[in-house]
This record gives sequence, structure tokens and C-alpha cells, in this order.
Amino acid sequence: MDGAMLQQRCQQYALLMRLDRPIGILLLLWPTLWALWIAAEGIPDARVCTVFVLGVILMRSAGCVINDWADRDIDPHVDRTRSRPLASGKVSGREALILFAVLCLLAFALVLFMNGLTVLLSLVAVALAASYPFAKRYTYLPQAHLGMAFGWAVPMAFAAQTGAVPVVAWLLWITVVVWAVAYDTLYAMVDREDDIRIGVKSTAILFGDADRVIIGLLQLTVLLSLLLVGQRAALGGWYFLGLGVGAGLFVYQQTLVRERAPAACFRAFLNNNYFGAAVFVGLLLHYSL
Repeated sequence: MDGAMLQQRCQQYALLMRLDRPIGILLLLWPTLWALWIAAEGIPDARVCTVFVLGVILMRSAGCVINDWADRDIDPHVDRTRSRPLASGKVSGREALILFAVLCLLAFALVLFMNGLTVLLSLVAVALAASYPFAKRYTYLPQAHLGMAFGWAVPMAFAAQTGAVPVVAWLLWITVVVWAVAYDTLYAMVDREDDIRIGVKSTAILFGDADRVIIGLLQLTVLLSLLLVGQRAALGGWYFLGLGVGAGLFVYQQTLVRERAPAACFRAFLNNNYFGAAVFVGLLLHYSL
């Protein structure tokens, strides 16, 4: 394989891992950082932090690869996804499975630098990531499955940092699950008509005309849960200011989706990056000032 062909293959693999669209990495990274900072009371171990940041990138990339492999017969029928490497035939199914395995092995190799509890929890993380793409075929709640997968870094971070998974870690994990259902429903609203046509299930279809109200209730639950996390972790004013900014962002997302236009729903989904950042900045200021 010459240099030009190798570069082309690497570009296709990068697109398959969605490295050109880092929003998924960020939505997975923010809760991980929340957990690390709370578990370490503002001073996370540098080695642990490095392992988890790299692990986020690898596991999100692996999740995208196995998702597209599972959807390789569906994506060609959806406008937004038909140009993806697997759907367009630029990457084979065999290549995708090999890439998924390599990414998972690299992530697992990183986890081996952590303690035994973290290693055991990582096995659950792989199972959640590998099974998520198939959930939409059997349940209208694949967004909850995604939330469990995205949030699993929370108990892992506490285990790596402290050697235990306290109640506050599980409360934070549940919060992340609910948050993911809210933002991934916004994402699913973009493809709702295509999903109905091809028979794929989602919370956007399940919620129907009540979608905005239910998303609002989920967002309110996220804020209340983060308030409880703040109380249990003895967090102060800067953290609650961050939650206030986050509440404003949730209101803004509701205004964006009032007409349910696909482009506006996608913008509301992307805006959740700022929510995650607002909470983290509040934590950072609490522990730094």
C-alpha cells in the first residue's frame, strides 16, 4: 500500500470514528471530568486524568465504529448518514470490526494502569458500548442505553481516584443517564421521519407530540439531581452559579426546538456541550478559589 492510499484509508477510518465531529467526545468527557474533580476534591491524579481523557476518545470512537457497523444496512436510506464510510462502501464491515477491536484493546490497555475495581468496571463499559447500537431495534429507549454507556465513566472515575464507588457517584451516574436521554432525544428528533419510515425506534418517536414537555421535565430532573450532588459533595456558590448558567442553556434549547425544525433540534443538541462545560467550570472555580 503506497503512501497516498494509506493516507486515504486513515482518513476514512477517522471519519468512521467521527473524529471530525468531536461533539460526542465532549459529551462523554464533561461528566468524566465532573466525576474526577468531585472524587479528588479538585486535585485529580495526573495519571488517572490522562488515562480517562484518552479512554474517552478511544471508547467514543469505538462506539461510533460499532454503531455504523450495526447500522450498515440502515444508514444508506437516511439522508444524513448515507455518505458515512460504511454506508457508502468506502470501508468494509470487516475493516470496521477490526478497528473496533483495536480501539477497545487500546482502551483496555490504558485501564490496566488503574486499580482492580476500575478494571472490572471497564468490562461493563465495553458491554454497554457494544450493545447500544442494537437497542434501537428492540426498544423505544435506546437513548437510555446510550446514557448508561456515556455515564459509566462516572463510577469508573471514582473507583480509579478513590478505590470505591460512593452514593454520590451513583447519583451522578443517574444524572448523566437522564441528561443523555434529554439531549439524544433532541438528536433523534432530527431523524424522526426517516426512523419511522425504516422502522428504527427512539424516544423521539415514543414521546411524540409530548417531546418538548418530556425533554423539559428531564432537564429539570438533571438540574435537581445536580443540586443534590452539590449538597452531598459540599459544593459551594461557584458550582451553583454554573448550574444557573446550565439552566439558562436548557431554556435556550427549548426555544430552539419550539417548531421542531430538524436543523434547530440539531443546534439544541450541540448546545449541550456548553451545559457540560458550564457545570465543569463551576466545579473548577469551586475547588480553585
